[in-house]
Amino acid sequence: MDLNRRVYRLSPSQYSAETIAVTFAKTSRSPEPFDVIAAELNDERSAQFSEKWIVGYGHSSVAEHAVLHLALENVSRLAIETIEANRLASYTEKSTRYQEWDPKAYVTPPEILGSPCEGEYKELMGTLFGIYAEALQALRPWGEANTPRRENESEKAWANRARVKSVDVARFLLPSAAMANVGLTINARALEYAIKKMLSSELEEVRQIGAEVKAVAQQELPTLVKYADPIAFLPQLRTKARVFADRIDTIYGAPWCDLKDADESGEDRILAAVLYRFGDDSYQVCLDQVLNMPNEEKQALVDVMFAEMTDFDIPIRELEYADLSFSLIMDQGAYFEFKRHRMMTQTVQDLTARLGYAIPKAITEAGFEMRYREAMRAAAVVYEKLASWNPQVASYVVPNAFNRRVLCRANLRELFHFIKLRCARNAHFSIQRVGRGMLEAVRPHFPLLSQKIQVKGDISAQALTEEYFTETAAKPIL
Repeated sequence: MDLNRRVYRLSPSQYSAETIAVTFAKTSRSPEPFDVIAAELNDERSAQFSEKWIVGYGHSSVAEHAVLHLALENVSRLAIETIEANRLASYTEKSTRYQEWDPKAYVTPPEILGSPCEGEYKELMGTLFGIYAEALQALRPWGEANTPRRENESEKAWANRARVKSVDVARFLLPSAAMANVGLTINARALEYAIKKMLSSELEEVRQIGAEVKAVAQQELPTLVKYADPIAFLPQLRTKARVFADRIDTIYGAPWCDLKDADESGEDRILAAVLYRFGDDSYQVCLDQVLNMPNEEKQALVDVMFAEMTDFDIPIRELEYADLSFSLIMDQGAYFEFKRHRMMTQTVQDLTARLGYAIPKAITEAGFEMRYREAMRAAAVVYEKLASWNPQVASYVVPNAFNRRVLCRANLRELFHFIKLRCARNAHFSIQRVGRGMLEAVRPHFPLLSQKIQVKGDISAQALTEEYFTETAAKPIL
């Protein structure tokens, strides 16, 4: 037996994803090297092993070694919400911030095809994409006026930066029916559950995508995803839970960024965990030590935690010992970025046209506000008609400008990442506002640690609102 250290790869070009997973699984019982085990396998033997041990005996973690890269094209942005609702996966999607949308690049949901609503739906899509194209042109002079030329910058480079500014604002007009592409990297265990969720969707488009993903995945994973079926309990849960929810009298006026729950002892518990990690006392002894520390000593320990960190470093894991919960209202464009932070626990309501919409100040300054309001009103009218028939399908017509409610719970380490990334000055101003609002809510509860969240500038959420928005919750006149 060779006892020299070896580090090498099992190439997906040589072995199927399922064979690689089985190779790693067999090492728990076999003394042979991985490449020897892999050489003894073929697709049939791998499938037999998977059927017996992974499926039959429930050793599901083995499926995490089988990884697929899937390309999904021309799916609606509404469908992407379900596609991306998986914590253990990686996604990259077509951006509304940098690309201009083709006026025909929208999905007509299967439920609407052939229905009495089809004509009105397509007419609205024509209206929204038409006004979107008008907005791009109307915003060009504004974009150029608000894009200072850099030293030695070419005309082409400057013009492109000015164009992107216009695209960044015009995106508020794009509906959830707009087509997009998304690249997905995911292991077989997570993929099985992702397929189950897609097959259980209330939207036919998503169910169709789920079936197509399953069929494509089985070409590489004939066993590991073949039992991915709809989740049986979800339909009744939805129906019965909505009965309870419908009994609530709707009251508007909640704060847009509301910290609902913060762990008041969070800083002490984080510092105690740091002492525990680098010492040899019990956790209770460490906590008692922290509780008896003067603030100056606590500050010194916090300073040590962050002293040598660079912008590219990640805070230590002990920050995860404190949790916070937020109830948020943000525009759909901001939510599409917010949802990518999947380490949070997020609960989102259906997208509607009932919480008002944002009007970017650039739209007003470009002299396009009246036309913009016409688009939002048209979308709201069609939304209400469709919602009386099918509220979930109605979400396809709602533009990015409309607001949405999101409940989230995150630990302080995740909030460090979110706030640092989304409060950067190159982030979209909608998500910057969310990040700043959350940071301001965190500071009173974590005064020592929150000062270590690295954000450039000290602009407030209110100042961002005043700088970038004419209104954040305009109501369509129906």
